[in-house]
Amino acid sequence: MQIVVAGQGYVGLPLAVRAAEVGHRVVGYDVDTYRVQQLAAGQSYVRDVDSSRLRAVLDSGAYSATADAAALAGFDIAVITVPTPLRDGVPDLTYIECCARTLGKHLRPGATVVLESTSYPGTTEELLIPILEKASGLKGGVDFLAGFSPERIGNKRWSFDGTPKLVSGIDAKSLDVIKGFYDGIFQTTVAVSGTKVAELAKLIENTFRFVNISMVNEMAMLAASLGVNIWEAIDAAATKPFGFTRFTPGPGVGGHCLPVDPMFLSWKAQQELGVPFRFAELAADVNRHMPDYVVRRLVDALDKRGMPVRGSRVLLLGLTYKYNATDLRNSPSARVAELLTGLGAEVRGAEPNVPDGTELNVPQVDATPDEVAAADAVVLLMDHPRFDLPMIEKCATYVLDCRNRLSGVNVETL
Repeated sequence: MQIVVAGQGYVGLPLAVRAAEVGHRVVGYDVDTYRVQQLAAGQSYVRDVDSSRLRAVLDSGAYSATADAAALAGFDIAVITVPTPLRDGVPDLTYIECCARTLGKHLRPGATVVLESTSYPGTTEELLIPILEKASGLKGGVDFLAGFSPERIGNKRWSFDGTPKLVSGIDAKSLDVIKGFYDGIFQTTVAVSGTKVAELAKLIENTFRFVNISMVNEMAMLAASLGVNIWEAIDAAATKPFGFTRFTPGPGVGGHCLPVDPMFLSWKAQQELGVPFRFAELAADVNRHMPDYVVRRLVDALDKRGMPVRGSRVLLLGLTYKYNATDLRNSPSARVAELLTGLGAEVRGAEPNVPDGTELNVPQVDATPDEVAAADAVVLLMDHPRFDLPMIEKCATYVLDCRNRLSGVNVETL
């Protein structure tokens, strides 16, 4: 089939390449012309897609990248994988709206549009379908098919295509076609009764993580005040083989999902029902203030050593929001750096995974023995595999370890 994947980021590119590998003709559409140039040159900027895989589907002719909307004509299935950020606590669905208008101009009878971008329950039926209908002059469920299938990016254990894929449609025929498409890409697909169920399921997945991370973050703060090692206590609790899922504390949450997705449901509940989603709002408050807690711990540690934070040299290790990632979006490291700089500290950051040319809010350095030794305090925010942890233990005067990866008399854990 002729497939369009609109949005060639961390969700869209893996899907586009995989669809090409299984035999579809895929057009990867993105409005970012620089990104399209990189793809056309066979250069992947997404960790889940090796450049060798990208070049292989380019060379075979199964995949092409474009910023030209005219290239979308004639698609059988179009998948929307564009960002859905929050703006001052309100979902910004501008990218979905713009993409739907563009696709609608090329929508033909019998074609299918699938939304993968995370949003509140009702987005597919209440926002996407009306835009497609207006732009195309066609009727959803009569002239064209549509549905929602939430993105699920794999992790170290679960591959992209090995992660079960939820699928839904606006009617039975839509579901049948959408499930058939994803059956050819993923090892397992799970059909649900409607798009609102699939939309809510995605929010449940991420809210579960968000709330539990906030709980263990608050417990970490309480445990430190009580003189209890939170990490040992978590390890002890995790020996129970049922009724417990292991979560660990950190300097805060970041990225494109956890700080954002639960608030979609909170906003929807407030708008339509006039009631708050209290768990999500409380979790957001706890996680939002974790960088403040990290800075307070560091200030206290420096004070105990007779050093004011003003004028102290602080080295932040790991600035991305997630282990071994290249993504800085909503990373708590930015807030930690901002607070320390505001207090007068001389802050530097070491981040081996930041692509060349990326601007940071602190001077970027390498985590060399000299740089580590020169710092009055080192804060391990993210324990990337390229960091030499034994060297850091040996050379650092003081370390605040937010990941429980270091040990020694000069190390404190969060």
